Amino acid sequence: MRVGILYSRIRQDEKLLLGELRERGHDVEKIDVRKHGFGLDGTDASLADCDLVVDRCLATSRSVHLSEVCETYGVPVVNSADTAAVCANKAKTSLALADSGVPTPETTVAFTPESALEAIEAFGYPCVLKPVVGSWGRLMAKVESESAAEAILEHKDTLGHYEHSVFYVQEHVEKPGRDVRVLAADGEPIAAMTRSGDHWLTNAAKGGDVDPLAVDDELAEIVADASDAVGGGLLGVDLMERGGGGGYTVHEVNHTVEFKALNEAVDVDVPAAVVDWLETSAAESTPEVTA
Repeated sequence: MRVGILYSRIRQDEKLLLGELRERGHDVEKIDVRKHGFGLDGTDASLADCDLVVDRCLATSRSVHLSEVCETYGVPVVNSADTAAVCANKAKTSLALADSGVPTPETTVAFTPESALEAIEAFGYPCVLKPVVGSWGRLMAKVESESAAEAILEHKDTLGHYEHSVFYVQEHVEKPGRDVRVLAADGEPIAAMTRSGDHWLTNAAKGGDVDPLAVDDELAEIVADASDAVGGGLLGVDLMERGGGGGYTVHEVNHTVEFKALNEAVDVDVPAAVVDWLETSAAESTPEVTA
């Protein structure tokens, strides 16, 4: 099949994916979105000639808009525009998870520093303040006092950007020094790992130590439910374990999921499993030809 890869930088994750696709004899079209324009008529050959497009854009804005472009062109894209739109925004993700009954941290969205401070004080200290758009743990704050809350809110308000005027306040979940990442394809787990560290943020991008994790029935069920809630596809589902046997809570679902650290942590050949699923997805999206 002919596979288009939308990218702005080729990282180790993309190298693993490209290597597996080429090893299987697939024709790969690398599309650097920084150097390319996409018209409205659906005839751009770099997209229109693809059997499947895989979105690997770093920038959320590019990812969301280009998945819409692909679908307008009639080209299947991983992940879908609907899934990208939900996962790209933490508030939308939280609403989708809660609406589907998926355990997720208590969250309040506010739109002024004053109402955000009220929400923070209602949660109590510590609590967590996050940007609605962002990844790798950037611009996240564990708020531990009223003075810290006032300073952070003032900084965000002064920045003035639209996204900083949406205050996403969340309970601080007491976790056992780690969180969990599960890579799933349409809700089916491919592999999972824990990410541990002394910092309150334990994700791999912040230097957390990674270890393989066996997916039990409880974890598999909540991952499948989270995937369904956001629209399915190839997703990284991030969970925390509540202390005292409180079960899992899903705090994020990633639609342009990185898997380099996971591939190094587990015995599963992650790129091979991803391409297996891409091949199945492409076959299912190809119209049957009748005589």
